[in-house]
Formats: sequence, structure tokens, C-alpha cells
Amino acid sequence: MTRRRALRGAGLAAAAALLVAGTATSASAVADGITAQPGQYGYAVRLTMTNIPNLDGGHYDSACSAALIAPSWLITAGHCFHDVYRHPVSGPVPYPTTATIGRVDASDPSQGGHDVAVVAAVQSPGRDIALAHLAEPVDDVTPLALDPAAPHLGDILRIAGWGALRGNHPVPQTHLQTGQVQISGIAPTTVAVRGRAPRWTTSACPYDSGAPYVRESATGEPVLVAVESGGPTCPHPFDETASRIGVGGAWIRSIIAARDHSAASAELGQPDQPGQPVQP
Repeated sequence: MTRRRALRGAGLAAAAALLVAGTATSASAVADGITAQPGQYGYAVRLTMTNIPNLDGGHYDSACSAALIAPSWLITAGHCFHDVYRHPVSGPVPYPTTATIGRVDASDPSQGGHDVAVVAAVQSPGRDIALAHLAEPVDDVTPLALDPAAPHLGDILRIAGWGALRGNHPVPQTHLQTGQVQISGIAPTTVAVRGRAPRWTTSACPYDSGAPYVRESATGEPVLVAVESGGPTCPHPFDETASRIGVGGAWIRSIIAARDHSAASAELGQPDQPGQPVQP
């Protein structure tokens, strides 16, 4: 059973149990990775969701990982925003969601950074990707650029996430974890990745959904290649599935441009221009 399927089914019971114990649960940090140091990977975002409705009438808490890609926008896994039947949804966020941005310890505000409400989500058609709109822009953290190049087998990527360290009895982490993986397969809308460093079992874990996979270089800025979607119980040496960004780059830019234009028009007291692409 994949990690995502477990979270959509029986894993809800485990989520409720963790909530009773006083620990927030999550929707799919990095197993067999290393702890990020202050000042590293400022683009990496922790999403904390609360009061999520369950089919039995109860509620539970959850979390995902994400990346800042524009001052008012994050990118994450589509399944991080869902209805009571676990179907991905667009529009106003279906439960209170807070984004922690610009610090490696989400529980330590003395490190600086921001805690900003997420107000809306936009689902990508046909892919496990969602854009999340912030209540206010974050102007002192450099957003992560989208990779314009196609991925290649063997490419080395970095993952930075906030999830559990083990898949059995997972507990989400408040400190950002990171590691390196290598692309082991390429499909039209996804890539498969496998652990590379610090171990061959370095892998995404429960509470890592939406974590960015980033291409780094010695001379250029990091660029976003994919976001975490799902995989086997962690840690593991097998394929993890991530949703490719490059094939949806035009859609991402159009949504951000349209929504930011609408917001700017509202602030100036002007009506939206006809023909602007608006997707709920």
C-alpha cells in the first residue's frame, strides 16, 4: 500500500489518534536526511492545517510541505487541500491553513520568518499540484524559480520537507529536514526519484506531501523541478513519485498573473479586465 493511499483511507484513524495525543498529523520530513541549518532553504514552507472535517463528524489536524514561488504564492501537492471525501478542491481553503516561511524551526519564532494564513487554493488539472495564495505577501524571502529545462535521468535534486523521520508511527517534525535524491524515471507529468545522500534510503516520508525537489548548481540560483506526491513506507531505497513542474509552468504563471492582477485592480478600485483567466 502506498503512503498516499494509506492517508486517504485507514490512515485517517491514525491521524485522529495522534490528534487526541496532542500531536498534529499530516498529509505526506525526510527520512534518513539531515537537519537544515538556520539560513538554509528559505523557500521551504511548512503548511499547518487545523480542524479538518472527517466523515465520522470529527475533526483532525494535518500538515504538508510547500515552496514559495512568488511573494504571495506557494506550490504544494494537490491532495493537501481536499473535501471530507478526500477529493482535491479549489477555492477558499477548506480548513484553517497557516504557512511558516523563512525559518528552519517552525516552533521557534525567535528565528524570524513569517506565519501567514493561506486563503485560497487552485488545483492543477490532471496533476497532483496545487497553488496556494497567501493572505499577505512575503517580501524578504527569495522565491524559488521554476526550472525551464526538462528533467534527465540521473539528475541530482534536493528535497526539503517537514514530515516524519519514519513511516511506522510517524510524527511530523518542526525542524526542516533535507537530503539529495536522483531521478530514476521520467513520465509525462511525473518523475521518479531515489535516495542518494546522505544515504541511499533518503526519502520523503509521511507529512512531506508537496515538498520541493530542487536542482542546485554552484553558479546559479536553485530551481524547482517537482513536488512530492507519494511513495512507499519510508525510509526506503525505491522510487518516490513527484509531480513535474516544467510541463505546467505556463499554467502556474497564468494563474499567478491573473490573481495578482485581480488583487491589484481591487486595491486600486478598478474592475477586473474581461478575458482574464480565473480558475476557482
